[in-house]
Amino acid sequence: MMSDRRARASLVRACRALGRCQLASLHAVFVSAAGSLVVLAVLLLPVGAGFRLLPPAARLLRRLSDRSRARAAAWTGTAIVLPDPLPDPLPAPRKPGPPGRAARAVLADEGFWRDLAWAWLEPVTGGLLVAVPLALVEYGAFGALVQPFVWRSLGGGNWYAFVPVHSTATAGAALLLGLAFTAAGLLAAPAVLRMHARLGRRLLAAPRSTRLTRRIEQLTDSRGRAHDALAAELRRIERDLHDGPQARLVALGMTLDRAGRLLEVDPPAARALLRDVRSTAERALQDLRDLVHGIHPPVLADRGLGDAVRSLALDSFLDVRVEGALPGRPPAPVESAAYFAVSEALANAAKHARAREVCVSLAYGEGLLRIAVADDGRGGADPSRGTGLAGLRRRLDTFDGTLALHSPPGGPTTVTLEIPCALSSPKTSSS
Repeated sequence: MMSDRRARASLVRACRALGRCQLASLHAVFVSAAGSLVVLAVLLLPVGAGFRLLPPAARLLRRLSDRSRARAAAWTGTAIVLPDPLPDPLPAPRKPGPPGRAARAVLADEGFWRDLAWAWLEPVTGGLLVAVPLALVEYGAFGALVQPFVWRSLGGGNWYAFVPVHSTATAGAALLLGLAFTAAGLLAAPAVLRMHARLGRRLLAAPRSTRLTRRIEQLTDSRGRAHDALAAELRRIERDLHDGPQARLVALGMTLDRAGRLLEVDPPAARALLRDVRSTAERALQDLRDLVHGIHPPVLADRGLGDAVRSLALDSFLDVRVEGALPGRPPAPVESAAYFAVSEALANAAKHARAREVCVSLAYGEGLLRIAVADDGRGGADPSRGTGLAGLRRRLDTFDGTLALHSPPGGPTTVTLEIPCALSSPKTSSS
C-alpha cells in the first residue's frame, strides 16, 4: 500500500515536471521574441526611434526574466537574487523628461544587459535542455502507441530508433522501446528542470556589485538593530532590577532597622520582623534568579542548546517532543539566539495557534544550525500582524540567520530557523 502511494506520487511529480518543461519551452519562444525586440530598439537608437521603443521593450524583457526567477524558486527551490528595478523613469513612463533619458537609464543598467544576454542564450541552451524530456516522451509515445498499429502501411524501410519494424515481433520491440523512451523522459524531467534553473541563475541573478551593495546595507541595518536591541535589553534589566530586587533589598534594610530598634524593648516583635526579612531576602534572590534566567539560562550555559530546549519542552504545558541532536556546541551568542527563538515559537504555538502537540527538530549540516518547530494548531500565522515573528527575524538577522514560515489556514504551522555557524566540541552532552 505504501509503495503504491509512493509510486503514484513519483508519477505525479514526473508528469508535473514534464508539463513544466513544456511551459518553459514555450516561455523560451517569448523570451527570444522579447530579446529580438530589445536588439531592434538598440539598433534603431541612431535614428531616434529606439529611444521610444527601448524602455517598453526592456520592461517586457524584465517581466519575462522575473517570471523565470519566480518559476525557478517555485518549481525547483532554486533561489535567484533579484536585480535592482529598472531605473526611473521606467516605472512611470509618462513622467516628462528630456528625450532619450529613459533609454540612457536602461543602457546604463547592468541588470538590463544580463537580461539581454539571458534572452539570447535561453532559447539555445535552456530551451533545448527542457526539450530533451519532451522529445523522449513524444518519440516514446510514437513507438508505443503508433508503430504497433501502422507499421504495415509504412512499408519497407520503416525504422524506429535502431529497430527495423517489419513484423509483429519487431512492432512489439518498438512498443517496448517506446515505453522505455517515455519512462526515461518522465524520469529525466525533474532533473532537467533543476539543471535549467541552475543554468539560468548564472545570468538571471543580480550582478555582483548589486549583491555586495545589498550585503553592506543588510549588515549596516542588522548592526543598528543589534545596538537597539542591546540598549533595550539594558533598559529592561535596569527596570527589572529597580522594580524587583532593589525594591526588596531597600525594604529589607528598613525592616532590619526596625528590628534593631525593637530588639531590646519588644523581642517577640523583633523576631517577627526578622522572619519577614528572611522571606523578603528569599523573594529578592528568586527575582535575581529569574532575571539571570531571562538573560542567559544556566541550563544553556551548563548543558548546551539541546538540553536547554528539552528544558523548555518540560516547562511547557503543551506536549512538546524534541528530536535530533547536535554534534557539538554553537557559539554562545548563537546558542542564546536559538534558545530564545525556540522559546518564542513555543509561546506563539500556545497563545495563538491553540496547538496541543509540538515537535522541535534540531540538526546541523553544511555549516548551518537548523531548528524546525512544527505544531498541530490552526495555522494562519502572519508575521505582519504581530511583533513575535518579526522579532524572531530581527534576532536571527544579527547572525545572518533566516526564518521560514509555513502556516496555511487550518494548520499545521512549521517555523524553520537556519543560522550559519561552526560547532565546537560539547562540554557536556545529554544522555
